[in-house]
Amino acid sequence: MINQIMELLVSIAFEFFTMLILLRVMMQLARADFYNPISQFIITVTNPPLKPLRRLIPGLWGIDFPALLLAIVVQTVGIVLLVALKGALASNFMLYIIYGVFGVLDIALQLMFFIILVQIVISWIAPNSYHPIVILIRQLGDPIMAPFRRLIPPAGGLDFSPMIAILVIHILQNIVLPNILLSLV
Repeated sequence: MINQIMELLVSIAFEFFTMLILLRVMMQLARADFYNPISQFIITVTNPPLKPLRRLIPGLWGIDFPALLLAIVVQTVGIVLLVALKGALASNFMLYIIYGVFGVLDIALQLMFFIILVQIVISWIAPNSYHPIVILIRQLGDPIMAPFRRLIPPAGGLDFSPMIAILVIHILQNIVLPNILLSLV
């Protein structure tokens, strides 16, 4: 029982930190307001491990490669710790890195799903809110939704693009990523 609690705590801690790192990457890609209090929290928490990586690895084309590498490392270390807690470490470390990369992709898709979902709920409950988290959700969600809105423009005041975006995310998460992962391992 204690082992299961430890596994849960390790899983939550490493996934949460990976999520914060990916949110930072998404904020940079979306050109979100970095003076937003929520953004400041994310930057403050993720800066200490990112500073040394930034000296070694440059960011290119507006993509924060040090942050992506950190997310993969954090996810990989989390997977290694979870497997070690179960007492079944494998000798092939490349396998853990592959699982780490796919874990980061899965968390990124989960973030996109929840950003779209929260954006939908906000549009119903508080469409004109200027709360910092609402502003950040809009700034993160608009670039995700833009390609889908170009494909399916709003019809009669209804925007069906979030449904298509959520469908695409579920297809990627439940069919595409697992099949690619199975073909690699």
